[in-house]
Amino acid sequence: MATKADYDVLVIGAGPGGYVAAIRASQLGLKAAIVERDKAGGVCLNIGCIPSKALIHHAETFMHRTDLEDFGVTVDVSKFNYEKVYDRSRSAADTLSKGVSGLIKRNKIDYIDGHARFRSKDTVEIQDKDGKSRTVRASNIIIATGGRPRELPGFEFDEKRILSSTGLLYLKKLPKSLIVMGGGYIGMEFAYVMNAFGVDVTVVEMLPRILPASDDEVVKVVQKAFEKRGVTFMTETKVESLDSSGKNLKLKVSGKSGSSTLEAESLLVAVGRVPNTEDLGLENVGIRTEKGMIPVKDYYSTGIKGVYAIGDVVGTPPLAHVASKEGEIVAEHIAGHQTQPTIDPDEIPAAVYSEPQVASFGPTEDQAKERGLSYKKAVFPYRGAGKTVAVEQSEGMVKILYHEKTHEVFSAHIVGADASELIHELLLAKKAELLPEDVATMIHAHPTVSEAVMEAARAAEGWAIHA
Repeated sequence: MATKADYDVLVIGAGPGGYVAAIRASQLGLKAAIVERDKAGGVCLNIGCIPSKALIHHAETFMHRTDLEDFGVTVDVSKFNYEKVYDRSRSAADTLSKGVSGLIKRNKIDYIDGHARFRSKDTVEIQDKDGKSRTVRASNIIIATGGRPRELPGFEFDEKRILSSTGLLYLKKLPKSLIVMGGGYIGMEFAYVMNAFGVDVTVVEMLPRILPASDDEVVKVVQKAFEKRGVTFMTETKVESLDSSGKNLKLKVSGKSGSSTLEAESLLVAVGRVPNTEDLGLENVGIRTEKGMIPVKDYYSTGIKGVYAIGDVVGTPPLAHVASKEGEIVAEHIAGHQTQPTIDPDEIPAAVYSEPQVASFGPTEDQAKERGLSYKKAVFPYRGAGKTVAVEQSEGMVKILYHEKTHEVFSAHIVGADASELIHELLLAKKAELLPEDVATMIHAHPTVSEAVMEAARAAEGWAIHA
């Protein structure tokens, strides 16, 4: 006689994918539990999205102190203490982590501290911090163990001078100079923060441009803004070696203009993330990873009945909101609730929270051309929206790509103030199969930055008022 399962759903990992999956499962009447070896909220809440955005907020405040000088106010920063900034970022992370713990408790989800390893497709062994083990059975198991910063040979993290994104978040004292290895969204956000607080920053990127996943016109606006503040960029440049024997780190780099040596007090290695799929006992259930990733099918099934995987371990964009949505889909599928089988990658919003912000969904122009799409574009500058001028944030633009024949929106790219908030109006238009004219004819409050979205939609229809 088969042993009865302890839970309908057991989630391994309490990050934004895991805890959302467990809550949604509980909402749909399933008995759920979460196994987590660290803090509730995972990387996002504890050492990712939340504390980094807190740092960005404080960086903006610090950088804009000089605006007061226009009013005759002098700000004395001689007693500035970066450790206070660190404390505020940790406070935000701790508050939200406790909030997630509260949500888990209110939804009657069992929370189990420890490290889980599969013994079979419906059984895991959980070892706590004291080395004690227990066995738990579940009808369905969701792997949501997330990822960690990628470490390169020769550039191993010591989290003192050679930093991962985690190490930089835990700095209590600013370096005088910093080299950022990698010009993606993580590298650029931290480059912004460090530069705003007065650190000498150089960004080194192997590819021809920074933010390689972003639209080319958008990237030009961001790079120009950063360079104006003193950030140095070296694109199409490879870091060959690191010498950490002296007071300053020395990086030998090679690029279009030959080889050179860069010096800085600290180095941030921001070259992507790797999935946490080791030591899970995946071999015990017949799951083979591909470059560390778990291959999945519809509804994020691993192909092993009752075993699913979501988030950073499955090769979809390593974004918290992607993991959360995947967690919802799996929970709904397990509960027999009608749901979509996967996420449409062209409906995933992405954002860079620097200043100016970047937000987008769907293919860039280059990607649209590669796909052979017949499209047109509409671009509206931020300065055409009165609010941006009034608040002195007129740097930026809204760009809409739409099908030439049907006029349906399939992509949008925004750079400028509040871009991460504005992108969703156009994403809704795409998802609802609306046309630019539907956005163009909708009344927008005046003055608002969102009027730039309206005007871009009007431009697509050939009648922008403030262009």
